[in-house]
Amino acid sequence: MKSIAAVSRVKVSADGHGVVSHAGMGMLRELAELSGLSAGVTAALADTYRGPWIYPPGAVFADLAAAVADGATCIDGVGQSCGDREHVFGPAASTTTMWRLVDERIDAAHLPAIRAARSDARAAAWAAGAAPAGDGWLHIDMDATITIDHSDNKQNAAATWKKTYGHHPLLAFFGPPRGRRR
Repeated sequence: MKSIAAVSRVKVSADGHGVVSHAGMGMLRELAELSGLSAGVTAALADTYRGPWIYPPGAVFADLAAAVADGATCIDGVGQSCGDREHVFGPAASTTTMWRLVDERIDAAHLPAIRAARSDARAAAWAAGAAPAGDGWLHIDMDATITIDHSDNKQNAAATWKKTYGHHPLLAFFGPPRGRRR
């Protein structure tokens, strides 16, 4: 069977093997791959390379976008977010390669092609069912429910305001407003 995923699929288990924070970054990178964004950006910037690339520009672009979504405020944040988790996210380009993409390869002449790649990826995602309802409203339901992780023996651990230990992953559910079906 041929795999179409850029990295291994996200699986939920309780065995403690391969546990990693920031698992949502892998899904964002996979979304960029499956929607055609990575391929579109790679095609748009292909003429800026002399010879084959080790990291396609679209994959580097997707890594940067996923890192920003994860809270990175600089290019070094990509390495901090996913650099030591290659077994989950796949290989990441170096900071120098990312700077070269942003500083040298993406210029005013290539911006229209990158915008077109983004538009095509958005159209592909909407065709797959992510399009807004006919009334133009987008509904994003945000939820931050506690995930219990008993840690009172850890140094400097403090209970939450509900007197539990754990963390609050921020989940976003995207779809039509409740009560409306397409």
